[in-house]
Amino acid sequence: MSPGDEHDGYGGSGQTRTRLPEGNTGDVHGGPRRPARGSRSLLMGVGVVVLLVAAIAFANRGGDPSDPPASSGTPGKSATAPTGTRPVPHANGTVPTGHAHDEQGAQSAAANFAAALGSPDMYQKGPREALVRAVYAPEVVDARVADLDKAYGDKTLLGRMGLQEDGTAPQGLTFVARTIPVGAKVESYTPERATVSVWHSYLFGLAGEESKNPVSEAWYTKTYELLWTGGDWKIVDVRQKDGPVPVGRDQRASSAQDMADAVEQFGGFTYAR
Repeated sequence: MSPGDEHDGYGGSGQTRTRLPEGNTGDVHGGPRRPARGSRSLLMGVGVVVLLVAAIAFANRGGDPSDPPASSGTPGKSATAPTGTRPVPHANGTVPTGHAHDEQGAQSAAANFAAALGSPDMYQKGPREALVRAVYAPEVVDARVADLDKAYGDKTLLGRMGLQEDGTAPQGLTFVARTIPVGAKVESYTPERATVSVWHSYLFGLAGEESKNPVSEAWYTKTYELLWTGGDWKIVDVRQKDGPVPVGRDQRASSAQDMADAVEQFGGFTYAR
């Protein structure tokens, strides 16, 4: 019985029907017996299912690159939500490339850059330079390579982190450095320049039984000044501030081995909207 039919009564009359002995097809009141209204309920149920399937298919469609962007009247235009636009099609090493030349593409680029610049590659000279050259604009990249070499290549700093001089983890330990974007917001936008803030959590530390710097979590907001150049968004400048920081739940911390296994088994994402 479908919702709405439970109070209709049998045949819609509100009366109780009595099944007569076999062979008598009449009604207790002498008239022909009317069929139950199950067909109406069935049609209504089928209609709801068809509409539900269609809605799910539309929400999960891959979209076509030529599809027009969502109208300005779409609720939650600036919220982090799926739009149907396909993810970025290419990569420069480990960094996605080919972001859309619009606000959505700028947000995707900023989130992808946040994930890349928060990876273990930043602590090793060769991978760091390749990564920085992939995400920074040509006019600033040489200066950024030099600045970041000084910051991330400091042997004293690496030692305090528990890393070796080449930026790798000691034997038996797993180096964890992973940025997890939670959301992105366009602060300002023109076709040539965009300012996008990315709110994210950051996992950092060494996983292993002998670790003196266990993996911990922190929360930041990074604001990226982006320039459209060479057919993609590139970074001109980055600013960072703490938080917003959520209240931690009363959860028991996982073992060092569980954390190391998780980092090795669960890959990162390409962030696109």
